[in-house]
Amino acid sequence: MKIAVAGGTGVVGRFVVEAVRGNGDEPVVLSRSTGVDLTTGAGLDAALAGVDAVIDVSNIETMSRKKATAFFETGTRNLLAAEQRAGVGHHVLLSIVGIDRVGLGYYAAKLSQEQAALAGPVPATVLRATQFHEFAGQMLDRTGPVVIGPKMLSQPVAAREVGQLLADLARRPPAGRVPDLAGPQQLDMSQLVRRVAKARGVRKPIVAFRLPGKVGTAMATGGSLPDADGPRGSITFDEWLASENAGNPPG
Repeated sequence: MKIAVAGGTGVVGRFVVEAVRGNGDEPVVLSRSTGVDLTTGAGLDAALAGVDAVIDVSNIETMSRKKATAFFETGTRNLLAAEQRAGVGHHVLLSIVGIDRVGLGYYAAKLSQEQAALAGPVPATVLRATQFHEFAGQMLDRTGPVVIGPKMLSQPVAAREVGQLLADLARRPPAGRVPDLAGPQQLDMSQLVRRVAKARGVRKPIVAFRLPGKVGTAMATGGSLPDADGPRGSITFDEWLASENAGNPPG
């Protein structure tokens, strides 16, 4: 199969590309670095020629509902239209566990993206996953004198395992919303940020922060956990952290 990966140079995208290739399929990376812009549609028609399935893991770093919604709605609309023109038979979307239970603006934008994909002209599969192990490190990478560790009960999963499941789903028939993917353990995200900081020798102050109101309550009490059975990753946070610091991600 020929499988295109939107956002194929990102945190999870590179693992999707690796897994597609490992399955014996041909990956096509859709990103600005390869001449494709989802927000304008530039380069999409040429890139999707002969493609059998598309995996969308594109992302925008913002907490603004307006900016996130504009990005996801425009990108999804352009991507689906180009897929229809190219005769692509399967659209696979990565989403987030709990976006219908935690009232963040970014989550509302992802929910809108899910709805657009499932109602679109190309048969779709939507996989929701919990936060990646890598999320804790991303919090440390943000600029500023203080690191915010969100008080959030999560069940983090290795991005490598997310990538593999997405690559596998692209080879299967479209299935709509499939069971949520999560990691093997429930853990507090603020503590994971501290553990990554210690492992990396980061000396910035780390402040555990609980968002106010219903959003903070939902995040702290399990709103981001899967609420039904589904696939579970096998790589623990400790295993990921040890290999990440050795420069050799597990798997």
